[in-house]
Amino acid sequence: MWRSVLGTRNADRANVVELHDVSVTFDETRVIRRVDWIIRKGQHWALIGPNGSGKTTLLRMINGYLWPSTGSTAVLGKKFGACDLRELRESIGFASSFMSEKTPPELPVLQVVLSGRFASIGLYTRPSTREVKKAKSLLRRVSCLQLAGKPYCTLSQGEKQRVVIARALMSSPKLLILDESCAGLDLDAREDLLSLVDSLGRSIRSPTMIFATHRVEEISPAFTHVLLIKQGRIVISGPKNAVLNTKNLRKTFRSDLTVVRRKGRYNTIIS
Repeated sequence: MWRSVLGTRNADRANVVELHDVSVTFDETRVIRRVDWIIRKGQHWALIGPNGSGKTTLLRMINGYLWPSTGSTAVLGKKFGACDLRELRESIGFASSFMSEKTPPELPVLQVVLSGRFASIGLYTRPSTREVKKAKSLLRRVSCLQLAGKPYCTLSQGEKQRVVIARALMSSPKLLILDESCAGLDLDAREDLLSLVDSLGRSIRSPTMIFATHRVEEISPAFTHVLLIKQGRIVISGPKNAVLNTKNLRKTFRSDLTVVRRKGRYNTIIS
C-alpha cells in the first residue's frame, strides 16, 4: 500500500490533478494499481521510476489519451466523464518522445510549434499573425528561433526536445507534462535542456509541471515534490527533500544505491 508524506489529501479549488483509487488495465494486465495523487497549484512534481513502472501510462491518462479502468480522475477541475477531453487537452502542454515521433519530418519548425495551439499533430488551420508572433517568441525562449524555417527532421535530438517544449507551451497551458524529455541526449544537451526546464519552473508565470524520468540527477531545483512509482504502484510521494533519500530509492529501483545531494541537485552512487 502506498504512503504519502503530504500531510493531508483534502481537495480544494487549487488542485490541478486529482486521482483517487485509479487503476489502468490492458488485456487483463493491471499496469497502474490503485493510485491516489493530488497535485496542487504552485507545485512542480518529478515522477520517478524504473523503465516499465507505469510513468508514461499515468501521464497519458492525466492528459486524457487513456481512460482509467477504475477510480476517479479530475484534471484542472474537470472530471473525466463530465467534460470534453479534447477541450481539456488544449489547457495541457504535453512534451514527449511520442509527440516527437508523430511529428511529420518535413514540417517546418515554426509550424511544429504553431500546431501546439490546436493540440494537433501538424497544422491544419491557418494561424493568425498574433499566433505566429507568439510561436516565434517561444522559439526564442528555448534558443531555437534560428531554426524556425528548417524541416523538423534536420534538427539534433536536443533541438527537437526544445522545439517540442515550445510546442507544448503554445497554448499557454495550466499544466505542462514532460515525459522523459532528456532521453537520447548527450551530457551537454541534457544540461542545457534541464537549465531550460528549471528556468520555466522558476518563472512566476510557470504552469504546474510534471517531469517524468528514471534518472534522479535530472531533477532540477525548481521541482518541489516527487512521486516514486514501481510496478504501477506508488512507493511514496511528497515534498522532494522528504522523498529523495537512499531508503526510498532502494525500494523503487531494487539496487544497492546511495543518494547524495550537491548544490540543490541529487545523484545516485551504486555501491
